[in-house]
Amino acid sequence: MSSFSFDGQPVPLQPGDTILQAAQRAGHEVPHLCWHPEVSASASCRVCTVRVDGRPAAACTTAAAAGQRVECHTADLRAQRLHLLQMLFVEGNHFCPGCEKSGHCLLQHQAERAGMTDLHYETLNPERPVDASHPDVLFEPNRCILCQLCVRASDELDGKQVFAIGGHGIATHLLINSASGRLGDSALAVTDRAAHICPVGALLPKRVGFAVPIGQRTFDDAETRG
Repeated sequence: MSSFSFDGQPVPLQPGDTILQAAQRAGHEVPHLCWHPEVSASASCRVCTVRVDGRPAAACTTAAAAGQRVECHTADLRAQRLHLLQMLFVEGNHFCPGCEKSGHCLLQHQAERAGMTDLHYETLNPERPVDASHPDVLFEPNRCILCQLCVRASDELDGKQVFAIGGHGIATHLLINSASGRLGDSALAVTDRAAHICPVGALLPKRVGFAVPIGQRTFDDAETRG
């Protein structure tokens, strides 16, 4: 079977594999935020950036090829991911102790894995109005990291196109497809995949917060699990 080198370890590959898919199947961890196995890859967050034969590339969209030399967990790439995560934290409002996604949040998990202990950058303290207009789903835009997973899930899995990305630069934001621009007037249903695929606490089903006890959450470590 063909293979490539991932941090010096041989990784078998199958036709159509991306680097991330093949590496994960072989048991290697590739940090990521905007990738999800149920929807197409977008390479929008760049947390999964690796070096392929000396050149940076997004592992989620770069095709795996026999003989490639892929570097993922090097000191410089870890430093780049840490700074990227620090910027994501200060661009929004990610106060983990007050978020019901805590313990299930992929951003929180990646920050812990990257060894993030402070924000490093000055906080922007955005004040984006919370959209609680939907009877079953809450939208907290201050926690949105623009990963586009809800956009792709709504389009590719739900067939509704409830979400889109609009604006430029620091003003880039998640758009809701309804006459009012509010979630309650959109076609989103709480049973839609888009309502549950958010990796952070931006889109949350209502009335189910903190349902999983500490120690049993997705990213609880061995110490927390007891």
